Parts: sequence; C-alpha cells; structure tokens
Amino acid sequence: MANTKQARKRAIQAVARNKHLSAQRSRYRTAIKNVRKVILTGDKEAALVSYKTAQSVIDSMADKGILHKNAAARHKSRLVAAIKAMA
Repeated sequence: MANTKQARKRAIQAVARNKHLSAQRSRYRTAIKNVRKVILTGDKEAALVSYKTAQSVIDSMADKGILHKNAAARHKSRLVAAIKAMA
C-alpha cells in the first residue's frame, strides 16, 4: 500500500481512471461487435446505419487518446470492407 498521502491519492486516481477507461473501451468494442453482428445478418442498409454509429464512437475514442488514430482508421477500414463485401 502507498505510504505517503500523495501516493495514496495517486492510487485512488489510478483506480478511478482505470474504471473510466475500461468503460470507454467496452463501449468501443461493443460498437464494433454490433456492426459485425448486423453484417452477418446480411442486411446492408442496417449495416451502414450501424457502421455510422460505430464510426462516431471509434473517432471519439481516437480523439480522446484511448485508441491510436491509426488503429481507429484500421478498424473503420475493415468494417467498411466487410460491408462492401456483402452482396
């Protein structure tokens, strides 16, 4: 356990930050998962709508620094490619 007041405060802040960032990462992963689910159903229109919401979540995570901008671009690109591959 932390020995100084400053170390105790930092430990408490680290727990709070971890909780917040975990929720943000979960939100981002769920958005991607929802797009993948809709793609499997074969409904291209619904996939595009789902992608649009996921895109805003992914961009938000990249802007906040939770996700690297290149990783965000990669995820979006792969989702678009999967949607385009639908017949």
